Amino acid sequence: MTDEQIIAKGKEVVKIEIEAVNDLYESINGDFAKAVKVIFNSKGRVVFTGMGKSGIIARKIVATLNSTGTPAIYLHPTDAVHGDLGMVRKEDIVILISKSGNTEELLPLVIMLKRLNVTLIGMLGQRKSQIGKDCDVILDVKIKEEACPHDLAPTSSTTATLVLGDALAIALLEMRGFTAEDFALLHPGGSLGKRLSLKITEIMYKGEDVPSVKLNAPIKDTILEITSKRLGTTCVVDENGNLAGIITDGDLRRQLEKSMDIKDLQAKDLMTKNPKTIEQDYLASFALQQMENYSITSLVVVDENKKPVGILHLHDLVKLGLKRR
Repeated sequence: MTDEQIIAKGKEVVKIEIEAVNDLYESINGDFAKAVKVIFNSKGRVVFTGMGKSGIIARKIVATLNSTGTPAIYLHPTDAVHGDLGMVRKEDIVILISKSGNTEELLPLVIMLKRLNVTLIGMLGQRKSQIGKDCDVILDVKIKEEACPHDLAPTSSTTATLVLGDALAIALLEMRGFTAEDFALLHPGGSLGKRLSLKITEIMYKGEDVPSVKLNAPIKDTILEITSKRLGTTCVVDENGNLAGIITDGDLRRQLEKSMDIKDLQAKDLMTKNPKTIEQDYLASFALQQMENYSITSLVVVDENKKPVGILHLHDLVKLGLKRR
């Protein structure tokens, strides 16, 4: 095949799968709403089962549901008839995935599930099928064709099923009022969990580690404070301890460029007034966003009275793996 033929084939596959998703869009109806409500009102879990590629898609949908507040598990059809059926409870909802609706490994499982009197939802490519007859709700994932030129390898059908699973998960998320904070509780690891849950108070420098000098502090003492605290900056506070400004390494360098004679200067002569600040109730990810928006490397954390209670440094946030959305 030439490069042009390869590119054309790639585009053809994408086009076929797009059409499958478009057809799925048209099939979202009252049955979909019924399935969402059945799952939402259930006191049990959602048990997915499917064979082969359908099983792989089922596992992915299970992962998405679990991460968005709907407890779900995967049951392998073959293992089910050899003891794993014991994981299914009466209050569970079972979703069977099958393109043909007649998957041999699922047929005996359906009989046993009916004996358990659980609600059955079919994500099926054929409504009028053996499995379809036994389902309480059918979600239609019928496609016109697979992207495979022989119409054999599951491609369009698995894509449509995966998208339908996402639709179920997000509809349930909305019904549950699932928030970003809820999501963070289920994703404590990695940059995602940190971005959603890490608070400023958990990582800021506080107490004696916060560099601070008075307005009339000699420049020598100011330099010593910046150097000893190793943050490249210091807060400048008034007689009441309120933040009046900050001085950074950059401020010192710029002053030295103007004049080397700085021994008689005080902190108030060099400070930047009204510096950017943040309150301690915010998430660390928001602090990072503020630093990047204003192109600063340090951010003073203040209380409701504008007294400095902490300080954040950009490098520490980056080291923690935080990233902007």
